[in-house]
Amino acid sequence: MQYRKFKGDYLFDGENLLTEGSVLITDVNGNIINIVDEKEAGEEIEYFQGIISPGFINAHCHLELSHLKNRIAEKTGLIDFVFRVVLDRHFAEDEILIAIENAENEMLQNGIVAVGDICNNSLSAAQKIKRNLSWYNFIEISGWLPAIASLRFEKSKIIYDDFVKNNLNASMVPHAPYSVSENLWEKMIPFFAGKTVTIHNQETADEDLFFMEGKGEFIKMYEMMKIDNSFYHPKKTRSVESYFTKFNSATSVILVHNTFTTQEDIDFIKNHKNKNQLVSFCLCPNANLFIENKLPAIDLFLKNDVKVILGTDSLASNHQLNILEEIKTIIKFFTEIKTETFLQWATINGARALQMDQTLGSFAKGKKPGVILIENVEGGKINADSKISKLL
Repeated sequence: MQYRKFKGDYLFDGENLLTEGSVLITDVNGNIINIVDEKEAGEEIEYFQGIISPGFINAHCHLELSHLKNRIAEKTGLIDFVFRVVLDRHFAEDEILIAIENAENEMLQNGIVAVGDICNNSLSAAQKIKRNLSWYNFIEISGWLPAIASLRFEKSKIIYDDFVKNNLNASMVPHAPYSVSENLWEKMIPFFAGKTVTIHNQETADEDLFFMEGKGEFIKMYEMMKIDNSFYHPKKTRSVESYFTKFNSATSVILVHNTFTTQEDIDFIKNHKNKNQLVSFCLCPNANLFIENKLPAIDLFLKNDVKVILGTDSLASNHQLNILEEIKTIIKFFTEIKTETFLQWATINGARALQMDQTLGSFAKGKKPGVILIENVEGGKINADSKISKLL
């Protein structure tokens, strides 16, 4: 058997930054053999400057919106952003497919090995069948009017079946609390069992206002979309409290954005989640700044020791699909977070959230997680000049 041996200034194994003398050994196909001390590694060691790490996990993306890059104005707020996506997403199919392929290539070059991807149609399936990346496909369902629940569910079920038929990991998921009726929730819930599910959570302050008092910008959104909201009566609870227990049978729950999540919300989740359930908070900082010009209270997640993962959102709300750039943005505002913590978010935490940790996320023996190099890390710290090279 032929081997490759990698040594950097630092070696991150998925959990910890290891000692300077550690050498990663793989076979030529990228399967992890072992991590040993340099003195025991023998000859033909490949030396690199920087941090050697498992490939990154992009836990939240919308690949099918890649053709909308640079087409939507920044900092308009969520309501106007959603409205623009709904109006502008319809392009010629060949243009969409080219953008999908280019976006996947961008992620590959940026050291990403797996993606949790939101799907409203089957257009991305043809690219995903090539298995260039590992994909968990979230077939997203929306429909605020109770009367259209059956129609919306059946349409999404056809898309779900298409992905499953092609042996692509998939689950059926709600778009957001404010876009799914109780009737639609009832149809989805049986499909959550054992799956990873996801939902856009508390991306704007108006989300909680709507569920508490039935007021705010969402009323404007329904009017813009000509949706009759007269049937709705406020639940007088925060958004998370209105839906979280509906995910009870899911193995893994990914809450995305969390820009306005509070201690009260975190406490509710801890007290009401299934005992064996993994709940992860996905941060997409560049998209948060693009849309709402606000970041989540990341220090609150650190204080509560919850599982944090990272996503890029779509090219409709971001200028690149690059997890390292998400880390750089967080560093600008939260300088005290350790490099080791960031890399856990980008690797093993994301792999566990997508139920891919048997093969990805760490350098444990037998896995094939990809090998990347983070360059320009003076003192082992990621900074504005850091960049990714793909080693294997």
